[in-house]
Amino acid sequence: MSPAPQIYRPPARGRSVVVVGAGLGGLSAAISLRAEGFDVEVVERNPQIGGKLNFREVDGFGFDLGPSIFTLPQFFRSLFERAGRRMEDYVELEPVAPHWRNFFEDGLVIDLDDDPEVMRGEFAKLPGGASRHWEQLQKFLEYARGQYRLVEGGYFAEGIDNLWELIRFYGLRKLIFKMDHRNRMAGAIARHFEDEHLRRIFEYFIKYVGSSALDAPGYMNMMPVIQFDYGLWYVRGGMYRLAEGLGRLLDELGIGLRLGCEVASISREGRSVRGVVLADGEELAADYVVCNMEVVPAYEKLLGESPRFLKKLRKFAPACSGLVIHLGTDRVYEQLAHHNFFYSADQGAHFDAVFRRGELPDDPTIYLVAPTRTDPAKAPEGCDNLKILPHIPPIDPARPLGRGDYLAFRDRVLDKLERMGLSGLREHTVVEDLITPIDIERMYRSNRGSIYGVVSDWKMNRAFKAPKRSQRYRNLFFTGGSVNPGGGMPMAILCGQKVSDRVVALEAARN
Repeated sequence: MSPAPQIYRPPARGRSVVVVGAGLGGLSAAISLRAEGFDVEVVERNPQIGGKLNFREVDGFGFDLGPSIFTLPQFFRSLFERAGRRMEDYVELEPVAPHWRNFFEDGLVIDLDDDPEVMRGEFAKLPGGASRHWEQLQKFLEYARGQYRLVEGGYFAEGIDNLWELIRFYGLRKLIFKMDHRNRMAGAIARHFEDEHLRRIFEYFIKYVGSSALDAPGYMNMMPVIQFDYGLWYVRGGMYRLAEGLGRLLDELGIGLRLGCEVASISREGRSVRGVVLADGEELAADYVVCNMEVVPAYEKLLGESPRFLKKLRKFAPACSGLVIHLGTDRVYEQLAHHNFFYSADQGAHFDAVFRRGELPDDPTIYLVAPTRTDPAKAPEGCDNLKILPHIPPIDPARPLGRGDYLAFRDRVLDKLERMGLSGLREHTVVEDLITPIDIERMYRSNRGSIYGVVSDWKMNRAFKAPKRSQRYRNLFFTGGSVNPGGGMPMAILCGQKVSDRVVALEAARN
């Protein structure tokens, strides 16, 4: 048995930080700041860390309530390295193959895989010739890699937060002629692929940020590179093991953690914040506050800002929500891979309903996870563990939906899955758990039940999220999916590190 690690003692700065919320962005910021010598305390209203990275077990079925795909391991690795640790000592990853299995209403089933020979074989299922589809994929990936290199080199690496920082780093020439902002994501895909099935598959990479391929800028087509070049992974033992690994690191670094402890407000004085006030009235003073609660509800509920100020934040509209259906079945659906998509017969209509009209789609595209393909322990023997996630609009206060509306939509989703090959799904369900946007808002205080933070919409916000540093209070910072670079596990982990870099830079300027 290896000896217990020594508590990390970085050079003390004598400066304190309170982190509001123990989602991945908050945990990343806390670890990064502690590694820089700050005294850090994390306050979390839920009884466990992880935020939307959550877990529930029911009668032997282990359900990951939140993220189910692990990508861009280098961003996670860099967090552990900041604390002088190796990620591999805290989290074990397993590659997932195929990446996705795609089901279409016309009966076509095609896999997406980073193995060239497998992919060529899958393309033989399509009309038009496998070699032609392969050539189109290679040209698309060449274009996508160019977009990824641009975004990674500045927006990710430098933690760019607004249009002026973008122009200053890249220069107008590169922005105008290299970064694809003139096209929408779906339009650029249509120019690269002739086959409608492939168009639908690559459009739905936008799922990573909960937005619409009809409205997101073309450079968002960098997202397939995340899988094709850096792999698609599963955390051995379940996705929540990542939160457990980060929790262990918190302990080793001597970071304070209060669970089941709600922040009622962020205290302020002029253009500065002074700390936080807990629901029981206790005050925690701090030199800096890092808020992992989403930006809009934080300004509204923790800072009590005026309607006039909140109006300025409308461009940071919430990304989509979802109806999360967990099913435990008494049979195995052999046709499923680990990750599966069941496509709408008219994906444009799906995007239009969810993102433009704010309505539940008649025929949604559905994401379905069957984790027992990689981790058999997630269900009893001979059973299946299914997570079903159609994207739906966030809560509309002017037209709120009730639980009955969501239950009717659930029936529509199950009808579609049974029609597309999961026969007897209702009949074979022995465990069911349902999470609606109302639940998501209540559990995580997300903006109107959003899953992915802020929507990526060129017209609305140029695909920018809120800035990391408050424009109202000099020592208040934000982290997580509503902040640049946006939603998803790797982006939240990266965001926390970049928040730390900004705090350190501010400290250097102060001294």
